[in-house]
Amino acid sequence: MKKLIGVMAISLAILSCNSKHENEASGKHEHAAVPERVSQLISEMTLEEKIAEMTQDAPANERLGIPRMKYSEGLHGLWEDAGVTVYPQAIACGSTWDPELIRKMASQTAIEARSLDITHCYSPNLDVITGDPRYGRVEESYGEDPYLVSQMGVAFIEGMQGVGEERFDENHVLTTAKHFVGYPENRRGINGGFSDMSERRLREIFLPPFEAAVKEAKVGCIMPGHQDFNGVPCHMNTWLLKDILRGELGFDGFLVSDNNDVGRLQTMHYITETRAEAAILGLKAGVDMDLVIKKPLHLYAYHSTVLKDTLEKNPELVKYIDKAATRILTAKHNLGLFDKAPKTIAEDVQVSKKEHQEHAYEMAKKAMILLKNEGNVLPLDKNKIKSIAVIGPNAHENKPAKGTYTLLGGYSGVPPYYVSVLDGIKQKVGDKVKINYAQGVSLLGTSKAGIPKAVAAAKKSDAVILVVGGSKRTCGEGGDRSDLDLYGVQNELVEAIHKTGKPVIAVLINGRPLTINYIAENVPSILETWYLGMRSGDAIADALFGDTNPGGKLTVSFPRSVGQIPTTYLERPDFIGSGKGKYRFTDKSPLFPFGYGLSYTTFKYSALKLEAQTIQPDGSTTVAVEVTNTGKKLGDEVVQLYVRDDHASVGRYLKMLKGFERITLKPGETKTVTFTLDFNALNVLNQDLVKVVEPGTFTISVGSSSLEKDLQTITLNVK
Repeated sequence: MKKLIGVMAISLAILSCNSKHENEASGKHEHAAVPERVSQLISEMTLEEKIAEMTQDAPANERLGIPRMKYSEGLHGLWEDAGVTVYPQAIACGSTWDPELIRKMASQTAIEARSLDITHCYSPNLDVITGDPRYGRVEESYGEDPYLVSQMGVAFIEGMQGVGEERFDENHVLTTAKHFVGYPENRRGINGGFSDMSERRLREIFLPPFEAAVKEAKVGCIMPGHQDFNGVPCHMNTWLLKDILRGELGFDGFLVSDNNDVGRLQTMHYITETRAEAAILGLKAGVDMDLVIKKPLHLYAYHSTVLKDTLEKNPELVKYIDKAATRILTAKHNLGLFDKAPKTIAEDVQVSKKEHQEHAYEMAKKAMILLKNEGNVLPLDKNKIKSIAVIGPNAHENKPAKGTYTLLGGYSGVPPYYVSVLDGIKQKVGDKVKINYAQGVSLLGTSKAGIPKAVAAAKKSDAVILVVGGSKRTCGEGGDRSDLDLYGVQNELVEAIHKTGKPVIAVLINGRPLTINYIAENVPSILETWYLGMRSGDAIADALFGDTNPGGKLTVSFPRSVGQIPTTYLERPDFIGSGKGKYRFTDKSPLFPFGYGLSYTTFKYSALKLEAQTIQPDGSTTVAVEVTNTGKKLGDEVVQLYVRDDHASVGRYLKMLKGFERITLKPGETKTVTFTLDFNALNVLNQDLVKVVEPGTFTISVGSSSLEKDLQTITLNVK
């Protein structure tokens, strides 16, 4: 981390010296005064100074006392190398089905950000993954369902920005919801591929998380996507950015471009011949800030060398500059940056706190998903086994010489330490159990030379922990793939270990659903862990030995092959039953479906009932269900509510998630879980794309996954 040199003098000439300013200085912002102060600043700024404000972390303007607003990524902890806390990756956060965990993570990340003088984070990712895990950024999303992504996104934004009197105070920072909008909807699973969809699909699937971010969480910044949307690049799409985002949703913050994307209107989309023309299109659409990472001058769009001549020839365009600079300065005021000098940061500072690391550990324990446990191989009893083989390319990773660990996921900072699966198991069993470790194969290599050693380790052990999957080298932004099989020769390793006849537990560390058909068919126990953060090995060891009972659920469906893509529970009616709507010779169902996850205990659902069987279209009722732990272990269950309008004026999905709650039950304990059924749960977009509740019957389903066999149903009448 480079040192910030010196302390910038903050001019107070533009601030009134009354009690309002004194309140601001004590951290209590008088937001009513901000517009006047910003307007005064704008009137005093030169054109060059205004343009200078319109790039990320623009340098301080010492003449006018305008501070810098330093940025970072904060998807699952800060994207910094200063000893930050690294939490589970977003896909794992989603798998907890617990928004409060995400809220607390974001709040802690904001505290670490402020300690590094960072006040603007480019997170969360509100993209809804629509069934194509070839796309490498699956790991950055909370899942394939718009309601789930909305709930997690709101929790993240409120945790990081704060709410009420705490919003943007000294312990909170500005968030950026991205990527607006429909970014994952591309034709080949390629990052930045074009999006082509109906307005109905836009509004039903991709817009809801951003609507919730704006209307519920009051997000302060939004980032458009790289792609074009129905032929018009997002960074010049006035219908998306002005009519919908600012007009319809009421967004009043500022827009920051994705990296180089204003300039890419010229260099990628070939809309304009010059960067100046591209910049004007971005400004007219309402893109306020030009993100140019590392700031190479030839990639700038919002720069005096690009814009000044055009603006001087067309002075009516200056109003767009004024508007953008006003929004950015307003954000700086709201963050209290005018009241404080920037910090001097020590070169090797570590900002991660013990309590933050413990929360990362708690999240990791709740994110894991038990996909299979045939014969109750798990949990292992360390008092009954004498030796364990720990095998696989993802079983261990040493501290890298530079950069970050590959098993933390994309946009990961550098933590003070990382606990691998091998580390975690060693710490768990101590001297009681002998550990036989063998890598077997490398993640990216094709050599099988290490397989015999791995087989030998398995043969002399009572059980095998086989750790396979992917890493930052096979997934993440730009890590798109044309197939979803285990990379390299991992499958050959799996087959060889399975043939030893030893009890095998497959532990998946990965960022996307994989076509693990051989594992699903042959390996008795499968634990999906995604990327669990800096305490990965501790959490995984807890699950393997029963100190934690896995209670996570999938938020993305696993396909059986790439030929099934898109694979998602969000399906419309087809010709199932007539032979149409099925694949010939192959199963249409996912390998593992949305909402799915097992436990070391069992749960029974009963007494499903409606408070009122019939309601008016503008009315509401509740649905309740009793959930009982019928097994012998403490466990978590995620109770899921799905709704279907049985006969509507338009086509719609077979069911959509409209509620969920994670509960903890002791053996024999019963809890009643209640959900509200109102306009938000029952509405449909009619033929005019207006949300309405139409009279008729609704199928209300409650259960443990999206599978029909896991759901109980009841009928609600709307008259």
